[in-house]
Amino acid sequence: MSDYKIPKINLTKLDKHSNSWVPLCNEVRHALEEHGYFIALYEDANNKISKEIFDVMEELFDLPIETKRKNTSDVYFYRYKGQLLTAPLHESFGIPHPTDVEALQSFTTLMWPQGNQRFCETMTSYIKVGAEIEQLVDKMVFESYGLPEKHYESHVAATTYLLRPTKYRAAPAGAEDGIGNVGSNIHTDKGFSAVLFQNQINALQIETKSGEWIPIDVPPSAFVFVAGDAYEAWSNGRIYSPRHQVLMKEDKQRYTLALFTFNKGITDIPEELVDETHPLQYKPFDNFDLVMYYSTGASPMAYGTAKPYCGINAQ
Repeated sequence: MSDYKIPKINLTKLDKHSNSWVPLCNEVRHALEEHGYFIALYEDANNKISKEIFDVMEELFDLPIETKRKNTSDVYFYRYKGQLLTAPLHESFGIPHPTDVEALQSFTTLMWPQGNQRFCETMTSYIKVGAEIEQLVDKMVFESYGLPEKHYESHVAATTYLLRPTKYRAAPAGAEDGIGNVGSNIHTDKGFSAVLFQNQINALQIETKSGEWIPIDVPPSAFVFVAGDAYEAWSNGRIYSPRHQVLMKEDKQRYTLALFTFNKGITDIPEELVDETHPLQYKPFDNFDLVMYYSTGASPMAYGTAKPYCGINAQ
């Protein structure tokens, strides 16, 4: 492996009026432009996120398959996925609008008709922190680009969240890379961003712009912020939506919580991000149409969807 350095940024107790705010905003933007992700260090996350988080996830995945399959949706990413031939170790749920207590309660009642308050409360502890990080990073990116406040306000108003609890079973003994140890196939995310939190089993790999695959070693209590195809299109191609995959190496189960963001309605490319150096590359787009475009097979899973869906030269 090259001397590639995984980007790590401390987002703890930031003060917008301090001298460090603008340089840190630029550092966040630069990380997303050059790498498409960074490890977010967020102090006190352990105090805010219940230590029971992975216990209740285990309880969720231990439910009968008939119960799990009740998690349905017309939107590809919003439903239960498991027993996949191409990713046999992968199993996940889709919980839309998890920042809404009633929506989270509705999912909980679907899984446990008798109720499970512990699950609701524990998941909420992560959702609050994940949303804090996502909104902070967006604020920093918008400010680094020098965009008027109205752009950030309209973005926040259009943002909707999706929580995906995911379990990856340990790979069978002797499984080779890409054969038997695939947790998630090579893909890009289709929304604006994902905030990932995991137990201490590393398996995530992210592809650099040069085509090198980097295993991501995530420190305890840290998060991974990953940019998606919608962020790439919104930024007029400045932000990089990286391909990534999960390859299980350890003889242990891996649990992750991913808080994804999608935007409702039509997203316009800010005119401030179009200039001679960065000519317009994308048309205004509907994030959920982009998802549907991908889920119908019009765009291969292993490659970005933004260009074929809403690129200037797209059909």
